[in-house]
Amino acid sequence: MNLEAAKLVFYEESYELLAAMEAALLAVENAAGPERGEHLNAMFRAAHTIKGSAGLFGLNDIVAFTHLCESVLDKAREGELAITTPLIELLFACRDHIGGMVDAVRCGVAAPESAALGAQLKSYLDDTASAAPAPAAAAMVVQQERTGPRVEVESGGDHVVSSDHWHISLRFGVDVLRNGMDPISFIRYLASLGRIAYLTTLYDGLPNPEDMDPESCYLGFEIEFQAAPNVDKLTIENVFEFIRDDSKVRILPPHAHIAEYIRLIKDMPEGMSRLGEILVRGGALTPMELDEVLGIQRENAGAGEHRPLGTLLVEERLAPPQAVAAALDKQREHAAQKTREHRVVRVDATRLDALIDLVGELVISGAAAQLSASRSGDSALIETIASLGELVERIRDEALSLRMVPVGEIFSRFPRVVRDASRELGKDIQLELAGEETELDKSMVDKLADPLVHLVRNAIDHGIEGSDARRIRGKADYGTVWLNAYHESGSVVIEVGDDGGGMDRQRIRNRAVERGLIQADEVLNDQQILQLVFEPGFSTAETVTNLSGRGVGMDVVKRNIEALKGNIEIDSIAGEGTVVRLRVPLTLAIIDGFRVGVGQVSFVIPLDMVLECLDLPTDTGSSRQHYLNLRGEVLPYLPLRELFEVDAPAPTRQSVVVVQYGSQRAGLVVDNLEGELQAVIKPLGQLFRGVRGLAGSTILGSGAVALILDVPDLINRAAKNERRKVALIAAREARHPAWREEDRP
Repeated sequence: MNLEAAKLVFYEESYELLAAMEAALLAVENAAGPERGEHLNAMFRAAHTIKGSAGLFGLNDIVAFTHLCESVLDKAREGELAITTPLIELLFACRDHIGGMVDAVRCGVAAPESAALGAQLKSYLDDTASAAPAPAAAAMVVQQERTGPRVEVESGGDHVVSSDHWHISLRFGVDVLRNGMDPISFIRYLASLGRIAYLTTLYDGLPNPEDMDPESCYLGFEIEFQAAPNVDKLTIENVFEFIRDDSKVRILPPHAHIAEYIRLIKDMPEGMSRLGEILVRGGALTPMELDEVLGIQRENAGAGEHRPLGTLLVEERLAPPQAVAAALDKQREHAAQKTREHRVVRVDATRLDALIDLVGELVISGAAAQLSASRSGDSALIETIASLGELVERIRDEALSLRMVPVGEIFSRFPRVVRDASRELGKDIQLELAGEETELDKSMVDKLADPLVHLVRNAIDHGIEGSDARRIRGKADYGTVWLNAYHESGSVVIEVGDDGGGMDRQRIRNRAVERGLIQADEVLNDQQILQLVFEPGFSTAETVTNLSGRGVGMDVVKRNIEALKGNIEIDSIAGEGTVVRLRVPLTLAIIDGFRVGVGQVSFVIPLDMVLECLDLPTDTGSSRQHYLNLRGEVLPYLPLRELFEVDAPAPTRQSVVVVQYGSQRAGLVVDNLEGELQAVIKPLGQLFRGVRGLAGSTILGSGAVALILDVPDLINRAAKNERRKVALIAAREARHPAWREEDRP
């Protein structure tokens, strides 16, 4: 077995379970009654599974600490601990600590200190243990009156004690004294775990006096035992661990425990399919009892008698029939689910990346084959290559979909972020999530997490007002922060919004002037003013908090989004709130593109951003006014020949490709429209990485390189060029009123 590969699975499963634990903790705060119990059970199962998995790898620190958490959660779900704010805060801290311990093991560093949190957990356990009945004195055990009530077992073969006490049927082995064991010491030890209510000594094994051996043990005991809290069947069995091999011990649960066993078995999330494992995990059977009955089953099989495990468990009085029936139902349920469920296979992300790279090479090779087929003029070959191209396209889509994950994967982190931040600032804030099912490339999701955390914290700290200020403005006492995601024009838009006070544009402008970012008389439009908050070190906060105010972070947010070939827009209304929109491409691997030519140079435009194509009017060819009248709307355009300084004469007929990004449109003037293609995005070389307007490159079927255009940057540049020209015209007309129309640029 590859231990390291198994550990990777353990890490991933632990992170998933910790996320489930956090979600359940958040739900516990606002839930009550049976619903709260379900969330507590979910937390208990998560902690229990992490503990069990850590034990497989000998991670004893994680096992020990998680066991404490598990014990406290068990007390809480049994109603022995009240769910209070301090307890919830402690459980949040424990959840984070377990995550830190897993991270430490993964990175090979020392685990964080557990003593303080462990002491707090033990204090909760000690508080409940102090209420447990005091154990009987050891000296009183053997003197228990034998004339007391006999232990009664329910009829019908259920093997369940009719009272609320455990019933222990004990038959010591004949050689127990020879092996140096004192039978009474085991009973004394049992008494330390609770109270022995009744004890009956059995003499039916005594031989005739002349046949007695003073070194042999012939006694047996029937014991009714009232266990202390936290004492389960396995704990009772461990009392007799050293004599288990040559003695017969049968432990029957109290009537009240049967329902608990059945509930644990029904709630069991693990996909166990073996009857014995289900009963052991549910607590109705101990591992040693399972080994014992399996040995009996093997002996019967050797004698030619094949008997079901469940039948043997009931006959040997090792498990209650009700629990066995529940385990059989669970076994059948698992078998039925296994046949219908969609199997999930964990695949390392690097292997997915390698697959995407190979698919990219397949796309390039397919394009080359298609070009060769078209040049050959062989119709049969062309048709075959076309069919192959369709299959390649489907393979590409399926391969890309393997890396697509819903943005809900990162949205799920924010209930905890909002809760902690709002408590720290003393604000009442609600979080609303929408569009969690929107899918995005896994590599993009990982890189969006930190920018989103910073934007949400900023919204809580700077955006949402205090309760008093909200009342004055006629708002609800609680503020709202929301996250929303949706697809638009081949991109994914993620909105971070709040219903706070909005951005003060004059204050932003004044602070920018103070810092020398702009001139006092510089003319800026609304969006340009709001974008100043992304300048390095910029902050309008009067005070510095643990969350924000140092002017660090917003520039990093912008830099990270631009590294993903995305951009940021801000809408803000004073007194009503702010919405920050992050717009990023769907993937950075393979896209459907539209190929255009300028001279001998090929460019690729992302097909999702192309709206339409039209001829460039001939009367605009010599004009310096780069805009068109498109069905009554002004459309700015950029001649790619001028922009990229292509050294080739312009043809008499040129085309305009109308592109859109968000709400903005622009035209790109090209020489040729060369059709659609699948473009494998390749990074630009070091020489071209600083060139604006280019998002990457791709290899064509001919082997030539085509440049992929950065449409958002080109649209912004076209809009800025026209605004600058309009401002220049206005300034000249102000200085020269008689300036003629034909003299304008």
